[in-house]
Amino acid sequence: MILVFLVSLVFLLLLVFLVLLVFLVLLVFLVLLVFLVLLVFLVLLVFLVLLIFNSNPRYILFIHLVINDMLQLFLSSLLHVITYVFVRVNVSFCSIILVTIILTTLNTPLNLASMAIERYIAICLPLRYGHICTVRKTYSLIGLMWVLSVFAILPDFFALLTTQPLTFFHSPVICLREQVFRSAYSVVKRDVSHTIFLVLVWLTLVYTYINIVCAAKRASAQAQRARNTILLHAFQVLLSMLNYVRVLFEQGLLLLLPGHYMSIIFASYVIIQILPRFISPIVYGLRDQTFRKYVSRYLLCKMGLGGH
Repeated sequence: MILVFLVSLVFLLLLVFLVLLVFLVLLVFLVLLVFLVLLVFLVLLVFLVLLIFNSNPRYILFIHLVINDMLQLFLSSLLHVITYVFVRVNVSFCSIILVTIILTTLNTPLNLASMAIERYIAICLPLRYGHICTVRKTYSLIGLMWVLSVFAILPDFFALLTTQPLTFFHSPVICLREQVFRSAYSVVKRDVSHTIFLVLVWLTLVYTYINIVCAAKRASAQAQRARNTILLHAFQVLLSMLNYVRVLFEQGLLLLLPGHYMSIIFASYVIIQILPRFISPIVYGLRDQTFRKYVSRYLLCKMGLGGH
C-alpha cells in the first residue's frame, strides 16, 4: 500500500514538474517574442526616420531582411494557430499563406548573400562602391530576389494545376507544403531548387569571406568587422538550412515520442522558424556601432521629450 502511494506520489510530482516546465518554456517564448517585436518596431522606426539609414544600401538590405523574416514569422505563426484551432483549412486559403512563407524563406539566404557582396565591395572595391552600390540598384536587387523566389515556386503551381482537379482547391487539408503540393515532381524540384540556392549562397559567402580576410590582413579594422559579419551571415544560412531537414527532424522526434504529433510540430516550428529569426534584428542591428548609437540617441531624445 505504501509502495503504491509512493509510486503515485512520484508520478504526480513528475507530472507537476512537466507542467511547470512547459509553462516556463511558453513564458520564456512569450517574453522573447514580445522583446523581438519591440526591437523590430524600434529598428524600423529608426530606419524610416533617419536619412543616414534609409539612404544607405547596407541598411536597406538589413531592413529588408528584418521585414522579410518578420513577415515569414507572422504568417507561419498564423498558420500554426489556424492548424491548432481548425486542423484542416481550405486549400486555396492555405496555398496563399504557404506560397508567401516559401517566398520569404527563399529570400533569406539570397538577402544574406547580397549583404555579403555589399560588404565585399565596400572593403575590396572602395573606390567603386559609390557607383556600384546605389539606393536605386539596391532596391532593384531586392526586386530581383523576389523574382527569383517567384520563379522557384511557379513550377509547383503549374504541377498542382495539372495534377489536381478543381474540387481539390475547395477541399479542407492540413496546411503543410507536403499536403498541398503533392506531386513527386514538386518534391524533386523543391530539393533541386534548395540545393541550387544554397550552393550559390555558400559560394558567395566563401568568396567574399576569403577576399575580406585578405583585406583584413592589411590591418583594416573595418575589414576585420566585415569578416566577422560574413561569418554571422554563414551562421544564419546554416540555421536556415534546418528548414530543409525539417521533415527528417520531425520524423525522428515522432519515433521517439509517438502520439505527440502537434507538440512535435510546435517544437520544430520554434527551433527551425523562430530562433533563427531572432538573429537579424539582435545581431545585425544592435551589433552595428552606427545603428546602436543612433538608436540610443533616438530613444534618449524621445524620453527627454516625454519628460517635458
